[in-house]
Formats: sequence, structure tokens, C-alpha cells
Amino acid sequence: MKITGFETIRLGEFPNLLWLHIHTDEGLVGLGETFFGPRAVEAQIHETVAPLLLGKPALEMDRHGRTLQTQYLGFSGSGVEMRAASAVDIALWDLFGQAMGQPLHQCLGGLSHERMRIYNTCAGYRYIRAEGGQKTDNWGIDPASVGGPYEDLDAFMNRADELAHSLLEQGIMAMKIWPFDVAAEATGGRSISAEALDQALVPFRKIRDAVGGRMDIMAELHSLWTPLAAERVLRALAPYDPFWVEDPIKMINADLLAGLRARTGVPICASETIATRRGFREFLQADAVDVVMLDLSWCGGIGEAKKIATLAEAWGRPVAPHDCTGPVVLTASVHLSLNCPNTLVQETVRAFTHGWYREVMTELPDIRGGFVYPMAGAGLGTRLQPERLAASDCERRMTKA
Repeated sequence: MKITGFETIRLGEFPNLLWLHIHTDEGLVGLGETFFGPRAVEAQIHETVAPLLLGKPALEMDRHGRTLQTQYLGFSGSGVEMRAASAVDIALWDLFGQAMGQPLHQCLGGLSHERMRIYNTCAGYRYIRAEGGQKTDNWGIDPASVGGPYEDLDAFMNRADELAHSLLEQGIMAMKIWPFDVAAEATGGRSISAEALDQALVPFRKIRDAVGGRMDIMAELHSLWTPLAAERVLRALAPYDPFWVEDPIKMINADLLAGLRARTGVPICASETIATRRGFREFLQADAVDVVMLDLSWCGGIGEAKKIATLAEAWGRPVAPHDCTGPVVLTASVHLSLNCPNTLVQETVRAFTHGWYREVMTELPDIRGGFVYPMAGAGLGTRLQPERLAASDCERRMTKA
């Protein structure tokens, strides 16, 4: 089976996402996805990836992954080249599963778990819907217009106790929140006042007062802080027993992160922003992380994520695949989570899985009672909705052999 075409797909309603169809001479089509800078990634796929891979065997995922990760530039970090390589790899693994007639988790080595615990990232329906990166002015809090019950971003900022009860009623016993971001943006992450610190801790107090230890709380810091300010935040969080604190500083110095972890004793999760097993190795060797978080659409794809998870296992560290971006990444991540022996928990966003993810995909993972269960279809087991591909806001570009 040979690769005959690369087709990129953008929907105007979701300006941060790029989908990819890889076409083959046997009629099978693989589906990939990545997030942020979609036009730049689109250019990389058509101008660089397509000339390298058109006409090549479709099922040589490791060979193609190496080809795309050994270019003169873009072989480290989660920039445009890596995001393109990730989308391609996801699509190729989808093709492999389809060709084998097996779900992706089986192709990866089978189930290590019959089900996987989930946590809810407390975003709302329009979270990061606007372009421009991770910042408070595109959080998209609009509880008056969403038309649904899960505007969890507004809830964690204002009614965290009620939100915790709501999640527990659905069997979800872990939640992730990020009330420190506003303070970080006010000072460039260089400092945080006592007043701002106390205000950001309010949701944690409300959750603990309302449900005690029944809810695990993850604190997301989005790499917005300098080490000195991050240490103050972590020390303030410690009495609330966070399940982890995620990305307290930028992931550019493993030794700095290791020192922060050692001085505070707070569990550190990192990082969706790191790419390739080489990038993660540095942080594992420095003893900088307790939980390895990876994003399949940024780290190099499914094949690379599997290697990263195996590397983490050698260091006795669990993995927790990231998804607060798109439905294909969630689907692929669930397959990986259920396969990897050292998966700790799978990220989900109920505002997305009950909302726009369903408007875009034909199938989604089976999430219920605080767990996610295996999918049965071949490959990823899902496709883009045909009506979305025919919509007026859909822009498609094809490069053929």
C-alpha cells in the first residue's frame, strides 16, 4: 500500500486545528490531527513532507517517523515541523490499524487495561476557540450563550465547590484547574502578591471544604512562571495536597525543574510541550518529573509517544496523555493509554466530549462513570463527519503523487 496524497483540512469554526487525510492506492484513508498554527503546519506538510513521502509504503511508520525527525531543522521541540510529523504519524497508524482490521490499541500491543481512569480538565465549551495561544483573553468564558451544562471554566473560577460535586456525581474523581494564570499574566510570571496568591487558592479551598479528599486536584500553571515565583506558588499549594502541579516553569531547563521539585516536595507533571524521547530523557535523567505528560500531536505522534512511555517506564514514571485540543488526539490517546502498562490517568474535557467533539467526529471514546473504555473499530475507529467536510467553512488542500 503506497501513499498517494496528503490532504489538509481546516474548519473556520475551529481556527487552531488542522486535520490530515493520508490517501493510499488501496483506497484507505488515514486520519491525523494537530493543534496551533494550522496554516504553518499545512505548509510544512505540502511543501516538505509530501515530497519526501509520496509514493512510499504507507505502513512503514518508524521509517517515516525517522525521516521526518532527522531533517536539518525541526528535529527537537514541538514547533511546526514536529506538529506536522505528529499529524502524519497519527494518520499512518490509523492506516495500519485499518489495514490489519484491528483497533489501534491492539496494533500497539494489546490492552494493558480494561478501562482507564479519567480526569476532567475544567475548560468550557469555547475554551481556546479563538486564535492566539494559551492566554486568558481567549479562554472563552460565556456561560450565558453556551447552551449546555458544562461551562466548567467559569465554574472552577466562581463555584468550584459545586463543580466538584457535579463531577463526583458522574463518577469523575479528579479535576484540573488553572486559577493562577491571571496573576501570571499580570506580572509576566515574575512574582505574585499575597493578595493574588490568596485569590488563586480560593478554588482549592472550596473543593477541599466541599468534598475533602474524595477529589484529586491537578493544578495547571501553563509554564507561565519564573522559578522563584513558581516556588512560592507550589509551597502555597502543598497544604491542599495536589495530585500534581503541571508545567510550573518553561520546559527549557531540566535542572531548574528538578530543583523546584526537590525543594517543595510537590509532585510535578511535565510536559505536553516537550517533544521526542530525547527531550523527555533529559527531564527523566534530572529526576525532574513525577508524571510524564505527552501530547500525541506535538511530541512526534503515536509511535514516538509509545517510545516515550516505554522510556518513562524504565524510570519508574507513569504517563498521562494530554488532551485539551482536539477529538482525534483524544481518540488516539485513549488507544495509547489503554495499551501502555504505565498509564496513570487520561485527560478529558467533558465540555468538549459532550459538545463540539461530537459535532466533528463520527465516533468518540466511550466515557462513563469516571473511566474510558476501548473502542472497537479498526485503526482509530473514527472519521470526520462527512457534512463537516462539505461545509462552507471547510478549506481542503491536496498534494498528490
